[in-house]
Amino acid sequence: MTDNKIITDREELLEKVKFTGLGLKDASDTLKADREIVLEAIKFNGIQLVHASDTLKADREIVLLALRSYGYGTAGLALQYADDSLKADREIVLVAVKNNGYALKAASDTLKADREVVLEAVKKDGLALEFASDTLKADREVVLEAVRNNGYALQYASEELQNDPELKKLAEG
Repeated sequence: MTDNKIITDREELLEKVKFTGLGLKDASDTLKADREIVLEAIKFNGIQLVHASDTLKADREIVLLALRSYGYGTAGLALQYADDSLKADREIVLVAVKNNGYALKAASDTLKADREVVLEAVKKDGLALEFASDTLKADREVVLEAVRNNGYALQYASEELQNDPELKKLAEG
């Protein structure tokens, strides 16, 4: 197969994604909307959701599978390619941030202000504090959890908490 060739043969693409998880990018629009093919692709690498049809990016089952896929260290990051309605779905976002705290970046503003969601995100990746609401950046428990995970997270805390002696010591330690 040459580069930039659009794959229109369903069986050819299905075989390719079953064994490598790749190929969806080069698929025809019809095949990018084929549920079986997309499911096979995201089993290997959830980020392949980027190439799925808009309809499948709004499919809960497909997005959940993509978020749980550990291919290439991408678990959780597929949230950025999900439909906006799913970025506002608490259950979906919790799955994403529990797999990769950085997924908080793609969550809706409402969920970036959800204490439980943000706590889960910063437990996994303290630097996810960057994407939390201002209110939670001023929440000592949230910031403490973030700094425990990564001292550099303190830079994203409220000014008051950045000057907190205990948090500063923990961040430096």
